Amino acid sequence: MQNKLLFHQSSVSLEIIGLPDYSNNENKDQISIISQWKLTIIDKPLIEGKIEHLGPIMDAFYIYSNLLIKNEIPIYQSKLIDIKADNLHIHNIVLKSSKPNVKPLILKIGNSLLSDTINCFDQLNESPNIRIKKTGLSNNISKKVKYGLKNKIKSFNFIMPLLIAICSLILCSSTLIYLYNPIEDKENNELINPK
Repeated sequence: MQNKLLFHQSSVSLEIIGLPDYSNNENKDQISIISQWKLTIIDKPLIEGKIEHLGPIMDAFYIYSNLLIKNEIPIYQSKLIDIKADNLHIHNIVLKSSKPNVKPLILKIGNSLLSDTINCFDQLNESPNIRIKKTGLSNNISKKVKYGLKNKIKSFNFIMPLLIAICSLILCSSTLIYLYNPIEDKENNELINPK
C-alpha cells in the first residue's frame, strides 16, 4: 500500500504518493520514496509527474516569486518549465513534457493561484511526514523569500505604533479644535471681568 499526503491551500492541492524507506527504520505513515505527485489547480488541467520533475518545478515557482517580490523582471525559463508575467495580475506557465511528441501544457494563473501553489510547496517542505531530497536552490530561495518577508514585517511592526500615535494625536487635536469656540470664551471673560 502506498501512502498519500495531501497539501491544500484554497484553490490548489498537492498530492504526494509514495512509500516509507523501511531500511532507515521510518514510520509506516512517512513518505521518502516518492512515486508520483499531482498538482490540482481549480479550473486548470491536472499537473502530474515523477520525483525528478517536482524539484525543478518547485525551484521555478520559488525563483519566479522571488523575482516578483524584488520587483525584478519576472521571467524563468528551463527545459521543463517557463514562467513569465503577462501583466501585474496574470502569469503564463508553460510545462514541457519530458516525453517526445507531447505538446506543452500552457496555463494562465492569477496572483492568488500563484500564492496558493507556493503555499502548498511550503507545506510540503515543512512536513515532518515526507522526506525529499531538496535541491539547495529551492531551499535557499525559500529562505531568502521568507527572510525578506520577515524584514518587511519587522519594519512594519516598528513603524506601525508610531503611525497610530501620530494619527491619534491628529484626531484628538482636530476634535478639540471643533469643540473650542473662541467667541463663547470671549463672552465668558467679559461677564467675569466687566470693564
